[in-house]
Amino acid sequence: MTLEIRDLAFAYGDEPVLDGIDLTARSGELLGLLGPNGSGKSTLLQTLNRILEPDAGSVRVAGDRVSELDRTALARRIGYVPQDEQGAFPATVFETILQGRRPHGGWSPGPDDRAAVEATIERLGLAEFTTRNVADLSGGQRQKVRLGRALVGDPPVLLLDEPTSALDLKHQLDVMELVVGHVRQRGVTGVVAIHDLNLAARYCDRVALLSDGEIYDVGGPNVLTPETIRDVYGVEATVKDHRGRRLIVTERPVDALPADARTPVASADDD
Repeated sequence: MTLEIRDLAFAYGDEPVLDGIDLTARSGELLGLLGPNGSGKSTLLQTLNRILEPDAGSVRVAGDRVSELDRTALARRIGYVPQDEQGAFPATVFETILQGRRPHGGWSPGPDDRAAVEATIERLGLAEFTTRNVADLSGGQRQKVRLGRALVGDPPVLLLDEPTSALDLKHQLDVMELVVGHVRQRGVTGVVAIHDLNLAARYCDRVALLSDGEIYDVGGPNVLTPETIRDVYGVEATVKDHRGRRLIVTERPVDALPADARTPVASADDD
């Protein structure tokens, strides 16, 4: 199910955050949103899901305007995984994931809803924690629960906001493998805001680089070059090919160098 974003703009009061965003995400691909803090990644995700209402432009899912869908119809089409959640009521793993079935079964879940939750819990490797309070889980386990709540409704579009933030290396890989596997096996349209350039290069089919609320560049992981990383992040970097993947090694902030030394570090592609 195609997700189309056209000329999207958003501001917090008089402070513009997004300006003229044009993007298309396709079924079966994971599109990464990259950029430094404040570039608009999280805000963009929240405008796609109508957590925030854009000031201008349009968002369409399979040709339908998101702004014209009611909340239930929107929740059936778009699943959202936030960075973190504060102040959530105590609930077990089963109860939390079951919340993702409400757009389908309402407040009275039936056998199909319960079966879907059980299958999702098993798929995420959380079976031993089914009756455990989510607050008692590790950060990586809680993130899997949030992911499960989004997946259990089987939405055709999946939005993820920094799903690997604050996770250790194993859980980062676990979560990204789960996301990519789901996107490709189910033909889901996935959009993920992510900080780690190497995870983005490894798992994302395409990436969109945001800078000051605008699209700097869009393309495959090969758009991550020393030049683009320097321009968007203000960081010198070495970029290499490693086992068919892009490998980014950050070197130093650009402003830490004398002006006459601020030249891009060579990419392995230049050899």
